[in-house]
Amino acid sequence: MIDHVDHIVITTRDLEGCLHFYCDVLGMKLEKYQLPDALRIALKFGNQKINVHEWGKEFVPRAHVAAPGTLDICFIASVPLEEVVAKLKAAGIPILEGPVIKTGATGKILSVYMRDPDLNLVEISVPVQ
Repeated sequence: MIDHVDHIVITTRDLEGCLHFYCDVLGMKLEKYQLPDALRIALKFGNQKINVHEWGKEFVPRAHVAAPGTLDICFIASVPLEEVVAKLKAAGIPILEGPVIKTGATGKILSVYMRDPDLNLVEISVPVQ
């Protein structure tokens, strides 16, 4: 019945820091679009996106408890993990764990973990052959 994820929603208390981390550090593309009720912000990558809600100004409907720091997400990198680690280090983003072997949706992955400005847990991985 379900084929893939189209988008998720992240709640931030630091919009500028959030956009810097996901766009400048991770390379996602910022998309802003005006709807009748408000300006919407999204982070695009591949065929997916992350909609961004500011804490206390969330759009409805929303998660029952929409709060910064509650997301735990894994992204698959399009470059070698060494490049990811170098980019994170250059941006001053501490790596909490890794590289370490984990199990992803389609098999083994090599992962590093960090936190975004809202303290969400972000895992970046590459498939292990």
